[in-house]
Amino acid sequence: MTIDTTLDGFVHPALFYRSDDEYLAALVPFVSDGVAAGQPVAVAVPGPRLSVLRAALSGVADRVTMIDMAEAGRNPGRIIAGVLRRFADEHPGTHVRIIGEPIWPGRTADEYPACAQHEALINAAFTGRDLTIVCPYDVVGLDPHVVADARVTHPLVWEADSRYPSDDYAPERVIAHYNQPLDGRADAVAMTVTEVNQITEARRFTTAHARALGLAEERVADLELIATELVTNSLIHATGSCVLRLWRHGDHLVCEVRDAGHLSDPLAGRRPAPGDQPFGRGLLLVNELADLVRAHTTPTGTTLRALLRLVR
Repeated sequence: MTIDTTLDGFVHPALFYRSDDEYLAALVPFVSDGVAAGQPVAVAVPGPRLSVLRAALSGVADRVTMIDMAEAGRNPGRIIAGVLRRFADEHPGTHVRIIGEPIWPGRTADEYPACAQHEALINAAFTGRDLTIVCPYDVVGLDPHVVADARVTHPLVWEADSRYPSDDYAPERVIAHYNQPLDGRADAVAMTVTEVNQITEARRFTTAHARALGLAEERVADLELIATELVTNSLIHATGSCVLRLWRHGDHLVCEVRDAGHLSDPLAGRRPAPGDQPFGRGLLLVNELADLVRAHTTPTGTTLRALLRLVR
């Protein structure tokens, strides 16, 4: 596949690959041509893919920012701000190239809806930017519905022998489809919070139950911050009280807040906060600390759920 070195504006293709050879045939020229043109290039893919690309890039690898997406993007909600925007914002005034692979075989059923919404939201997050973000998809290892979703979330598709606009492109459809109700748990411990002066009590409630549910001590402070931000956000932006719940789900602890508000901005918590803005960092912090964040929102209520691995 020949990659156009004159890319400009915002370009967001899904790359469908079926082998290492196809992966490298598309991405090595994309990186090499960017480096040759003096453009900043980042590669954010899971560890094994990172090793394959690093070896193939050899002479130019040291001029490329390499990021393990399995670590930096284990929570898809942090990728836009913490990976893509962080790199792009460091290089104003020039076209930036990024390879971002947030979905790979091994992503769980709990993670996938957040991954698909992330891919859809990239389009709104970077409209008007001078940036190419190529998103590789292993069409052999991934379920067919994942590949079908990629056609909906990406305006362009690159394959081994062709490049074409996606006739299925409609990212809002994926955002809405994966805005799924999050079932509660009968065995959850719960606390109703009605006013700001209960936040200290909510912190104590969270830390006590986190330890009882088996959260590693070094993560208790993270959970305390997450619960504080979720409850505070709810009390500020929603009407009436909120309910804080905690329970164990497999090898994760779940911290959930439900309220009667409506989260109208799907990019909330995914934009870097301006340095001179004292507020608006709560959901951004939750995404940074949690291993996964899921949300369900309607005009009559919102559920925000953060998951932390019990042992890191």
